[in-house]
Amino acid sequence: MTLRVKVAPQVGDDLEGIHSPVVIVGGGQAGLSMSYCLSQRNVEHIVLERNRIAYEWRDRRWDSFCLVTPNWQCQLPDFPYPGDDPDGFMVRDEVVRYIEAYAQFFNPPIIEGVSATRLRRDRKGRYLVGTSRGELIADQVVMATGPYQVPLIPRLTERLPDELTQLHSSQYRNPDQLPPGAVMVVGTGQSGCQIAEDLHLAGRQVHLAVGSAPRVARFYRGRDVVAWLDAVGYYRKAVNEFADADTVRFRVNHYVTGRDGGRDIDLRAFAREGMRLYGRLTGATGTTLRFAQDLRRNLDHADAVSESIKDSIDRYIESHGIDAPTEPRYTPVWVPDHKRTEVEIRNAGITSVIWSTGFGRDDRWIEVPVFDGRGYPTHDRGVTSSPGLYFLGLPWQHTWGSGRLSGVADDAAYLAERITTGPDHVFRWIAGTPNSTFPRDDEWVAPRTVA
Repeated sequence: MTLRVKVAPQVGDDLEGIHSPVVIVGGGQAGLSMSYCLSQRNVEHIVLERNRIAYEWRDRRWDSFCLVTPNWQCQLPDFPYPGDDPDGFMVRDEVVRYIEAYAQFFNPPIIEGVSATRLRRDRKGRYLVGTSRGELIADQVVMATGPYQVPLIPRLTERLPDELTQLHSSQYRNPDQLPPGAVMVVGTGQSGCQIAEDLHLAGRQVHLAVGSAPRVARFYRGRDVVAWLDAVGYYRKAVNEFADADTVRFRVNHYVTGRDGGRDIDLRAFAREGMRLYGRLTGATGTTLRFAQDLRRNLDHADAVSESIKDSIDRYIESHGIDAPTEPRYTPVWVPDHKRTEVEIRNAGITSVIWSTGFGRDDRWIEVPVFDGRGYPTHDRGVTSSPGLYFLGLPWQHTWGSGRLSGVADDAAYLAERITTGPDHVFRWIAGTPNSTFPRDDEWVAPRTVA
């Protein structure tokens, strides 16, 4: 099909007063997917990107980063993974090339290097999109700014010694970036565990503050666990099918890795090899860090979640009569025999701290009442209560894959249908409550989106 799209203004052009039927804010995989789906319907639109295409993948991932889901799950609209290793895991630069190739595939009307600074409605019901290059007018707006907006860094950082190098996980690139000495990694979501592994494999002494994140096995009974869960139908289950939809939306991701062909991340094995594990970080006094006495519970919880996933796979195999090899279940290779609740930074030789404490959103520039008391967008599959305003790329916007390369295509297609057929949607609050209040500026913290 020949795509007929509006040609975007060129770099350096003044955007003041330009009217576009649809403005998409964000040129990552969500914004590009939305652009493609609108292009298929011949809907004129403009995409605004603050940096450049694939910025998040290129500039906010560490050097050894790779996907934790198999390449076959990369399914942008009409542009599946094009390589010859569908069961492998693309590294950072390969993901960047995939996103860039997608943009070249259909040539979206995107303007790079433009920041959206204000969104409001005028008396005619149109949207006024303030940018660093002037104010545009739009009939409809799609917010595709993604969940990785504001690094969440605890105020605790302010109480640590000045000589300590402190980075958020989005700033970490490789072990050589850090000064000689031991490294404290705070947080055991996907980023924290993979960064801790990266440092550990490089021979650095790692101290790891272990949170409540669950883990998942890489392979089980002859297949990648992701393939089993896909067959079970987990990735197609809508968030509103869960009894605790709001809890599901903010649930931390399971840790695992695709590094070197894919394997488990076993923190117990790391501890056996010399990594120092602690419970959740709770505070600091001078050069002493304090931790909760929950290390054993957190490790047990992570293992229990992994084993429960295997239970569900076993039931699926049995109910469908699948001939799959059996394998022994996981046996802990290390059990904490201490209740270490403190570490003195200088005595431990710690010279760096990596804060793998997640990300939040900052939508305070959006002057449209579509947020709950925590500042999180209220929507039903991306459709808000303000006619013509949509969100795309949120975690669990509709399914597990909504904020990922695997599921954003379905959500983009759905919103394209909504944009072209008009607002007849029944709006429901599914994040917070309608009568929640937004915190004052001096109490504001970016609403968590990624742990």
